Amino acid sequence: MNARKVLTVVFFVAALAIGYTSMNTAPVLRDESYSYHGDTAWHTDYEKAQSIAEKEDKPMLVYFWTTWCTYCEDYNRNVYSKPAVQDRLDDFVLVAVNLDADDPQTSRLANQYNADYPPQLVATDPQGDQLVKINGYVERQQFLSNLDEAERRMGE
Repeated sequence: MNARKVLTVVFFVAALAIGYTSMNTAPVLRDESYSYHGDTAWHTDYEKAQSIAEKEDKPMLVYFWTTWCTYCEDYNRNVYSKPAVQDRLDDFVLVAVNLDADDPQTSRLANQYNADYPPQLVATDPQGDQLVKINGYVERQQFLSNLDEAERRMGE
């Protein structure tokens, strides 16, 4: 093999190694105290949240997110942090599901609600039946309209 081919192969192997290392050394935050959603408190245990929703007869809002999701940051900055949204979120039992988590609950919920990329939000009744689904990022007014629709369907 000539020197040029060897250098090309070495370059691509090095580039792949750097990419692989950087993707696998980035911290993935999964602990219960870190919700990635500012002052909004989200449950991370779906079954516990569902029990609360059943007891309080409230709809649930299941939020599928990841630490690398820039639109998730936009939700935190432009939607969740606003007082009008905070007031409306009090009417829901909130559940945050980190799609990067490697556990059976995450896989089951992602499959159940067809959530394969972040951010996605699913409003459900206390039994887990879908009322409204939000795919991707939506502006604050549209988000509030979706919450209104979920509560309307819950009351039917």
